[in-house]
Amino acid sequence: MLYSDIASVFDRIERTSSRLEMTSILSDLFRTLDPLSLRNVVYLSQGKLHPDFFPQKLGMSDKLVLKAISLTSGFSDDHVEKLSVKEGDPGTVAEMLMKEKKQMALFSESLTVERVMKGLIAIESSDGKDSQERKMKLLANMLHDSDPVEARYLCRIVTGRMRVGAGSMTILDALASSFADKSDRPEIERAFNVTCDMGLVAETLASGGMDAIRNVKVTIGNPIKVMLAERLPSLNEIMERMEGRCAMEYKYDGIRVQAHITKNEVKLYSRRLEDLTKNFPDIASSLKHALKGKEAIVEGECVSVNVNDGKMLPFQEVTHRRRKHGMENAVKEYPVRIFLFDILQNDGEDVTLRPYTERRDILSSSFGDDENIIMSNMRIVTSAEEAESFFNEALSAGCEGIMAKSISDASVYRAGSRGFLWIKYKKDYHTETIDTYDLAVVGAFYGMGKRKGRYGALLMASYDSEMQTYATVCKLGTGFDDAFLDSMPELLDKHKTNERPADVDSKMIPDVWFVPSVVLEITGAELSLSPIHTAAAGVFKEDAGLGLRFPRFTGRIRDDKGAEDSTSVSEIMELYEMQRM
Repeated sequence: MLYSDIASVFDRIERTSSRLEMTSILSDLFRTLDPLSLRNVVYLSQGKLHPDFFPQKLGMSDKLVLKAISLTSGFSDDHVEKLSVKEGDPGTVAEMLMKEKKQMALFSESLTVERVMKGLIAIESSDGKDSQERKMKLLANMLHDSDPVEARYLCRIVTGRMRVGAGSMTILDALASSFADKSDRPEIERAFNVTCDMGLVAETLASGGMDAIRNVKVTIGNPIKVMLAERLPSLNEIMERMEGRCAMEYKYDGIRVQAHITKNEVKLYSRRLEDLTKNFPDIASSLKHALKGKEAIVEGECVSVNVNDGKMLPFQEVTHRRRKHGMENAVKEYPVRIFLFDILQNDGEDVTLRPYTERRDILSSSFGDDENIIMSNMRIVTSAEEAESFFNEALSAGCEGIMAKSISDASVYRAGSRGFLWIKYKKDYHTETIDTYDLAVVGAFYGMGKRKGRYGALLMASYDSEMQTYATVCKLGTGFDDAFLDSMPELLDKHKTNERPADVDSKMIPDVWFVPSVVLEITGAELSLSPIHTAAAGVFKEDAGLGLRFPRFTGRIRDDKGAEDSTSVSEIMELYEMQRM
C-alpha cells in the first residue's frame, strides 16, 4: 500500500474536528487493509511503531530532522532553521520546502507503508558510533521520495509531533464500525484495556473477528490499563454505596506499579506504561525470588520508608528513584517497599474477572517472606464508625487516605475503567479543598516583572473522554519556585505548536500553545461557574463552564500520567456537585 494514501487520510482527519467524521474516514481506510497492514497503520496514526510499553522509542531531535530536510530540499541549513523558528513544526517546514524543492530528483521511488515502517524501525534501532548521521540519512532517503504531505507526517512521526486528532477511543469506534457491530464496542475496548496494544487488537479483530477478540486475555508482557476509583464526600456515603460492608485499604502515597513476574524476568510498569524496572531493581529482585508460582501480574505501590522505624515517608522521597543515573546509590539512600494490593494474572490464569476477595486471597498466598514486599493494610468494615477508625489509622501511618473496595460477587477488576467498585477518600476532603487535580498543560503566558522573559503562567485543562478534547479549568500562576520557572522551557517546549491543537477546547488564547502532554498536580480553593473556562460548558449554566478558583501548583509533576490520564471533565463535574452538598 502506498504511504501517500495513508498520509492523505491523516491530512483529512487533521482538517476536521468532528469525531464522527474522523471515525468514518478511518473506517473507510481500515476496511481496505489486510490485518498486518492494518496493525502498522494503526500504530502510525498514533505516531508510533509499536505499543506504548515497547522499550525502544522513536525520536529524533529537531536539529537532526532539519538537517535531513536541508539535505533533501537543497535549501541551506540557515534557511531551514529560520523557517523552523517561524513555523515551530519541522513537519510544516518539510511540507513547505518539498513544494519548492531546489534539487529535483532524477530517480525516485514511491513510498510504501512497508518501506516507511522499515525505514522508521531502522531509525529507531540505530545506535552507537555515527548513529545520528545514519538516522539523518535514513530520514533524508525517505524524504527524497516523498511528496509534501508525506514529508509533513514523516517528520512529525520521527519528532513525536503526530497529532492528527484521532485518539484511542476514535480508533476503537472505527474498528468496531469496520469489522463488528456497535454493540461489540465494549468487548473491543476491553481487549485494548487488557493488552494496551491497539495494533494487536486491530489485527486480531480483522483476522479473527469477535470470537478472537473475546479470547484476548491478560498476558505477561502486555501491561493492563489500571482500574480507577470514584470519589464520595463522606465515609457515611461510601458505606451506604457499599451497602454497609466493604474492604478498606490504606491509600499509599507512592508510585503505582504493575509487576509482570516470571522466574526469568520481572518488568515493572508505571500507569502510563513506562518501564520502571531499572528504577526499582531491589523490588524487582524481591518479587522474582519471593513468588511461589511460575508467573503473575500484580499491582502495588512503591513507597519510601524509614528502615529504622518502618514509617512511610512523603511522596517526594520515592521520586528520587525516578532518576536516570546513579541508581546504585539511590537504592541505598532511598529505601523502598512495595505494598501489594491486587493480582491480575496467576500462573497463566486471567483472574481479573474474579471477585475482589478471591483475588486478595490469591495475592496473599502467592509470595514468600521478603522485607521489601508487604501486603497492603486491609480490613473488612461494616459501619461508618469502623470506617472512620480505619481512616484515622491510615492517616496516622502516613497515608493520604483510604480505598474502599466492593466485596460483592460483581467486584471484578475493571481494566481502564472508573466505577463505584472502588471509591477513594483522602485527607484533603477534610480541608478547604475537596481534592487535588491532575491537569494537562495546554498553553503558557509570558511573565512580567520578575518573570519577564520566562513563562509566567500556564493554561491548564481537564480531559473530556466523551468528546476526546481537553477543556480548560484554570490559569495557573502560583506555586512556582525559581527552579521550576527555569525548568519550564525544557519541560514544555518540545510540545510547543504554533496553532491551537485540534483537541484543545479553549476560549482563552495563551501566548504559546502546547500539545497536551505534561500533567501537573494542582490544588485550589473551590470549583465555580466560569464564563471563560470550557470544562462542563453549558452543563450547570448556559454559557458557563467550571473553573478552579485560586489554583496553586503543589510542586508535583505527574510524570507517571499521560495527558489522557488527567482529571477528567466528568470527575470535575462530580467534585463540583460534591462541593455543593
